[in-house]
Amino acid sequence: MAASESSRKHHRYSEVAAVAAKTAALDAVFQALADPTRRRILADLARGESSTLTLAMPHRMSLPAVSKHLGVLERAGLIERRLIGRERRCRLVAKPFRSASAWLEFYRRFWDDQFDRLTDFIQTTDKEAS
Repeated sequence: MAASESSRKHHRYSEVAAVAAKTAALDAVFQALADPTRRRILADLARGESSTLTLAMPHRMSLPAVSKHLGVLERAGLIERRLIGRERRCRLVAKPFRSASAWLEFYRRFWDDQFDRLTDFIQTTDKEAS
């Protein structure tokens, strides 16, 4: 194994170790993203801050049901809720998305490397067979 490849692997494993320290937070993010209603709420909030009532309208569900979904999103750190007068307002929070994206990026690079190695193996095998 070449030194640069070893260094690259060590760097990747260091990255995943750092990300793994945030396992509970990542679990909460992926749990929140697993539900299609919550993903739709997040898509709605991507257009800008919104009231709980406005977020509830397209889902044809009770306000308490939407509030439970918002609670899951809030506990995952994906949204913040605040009270303005009598209205609850929600907005997206970017940081948990960055953490989830970093976790996914590690595995994307891992599989890209695996496919590159498979391609190299196939090409070597084909040359030897010729």
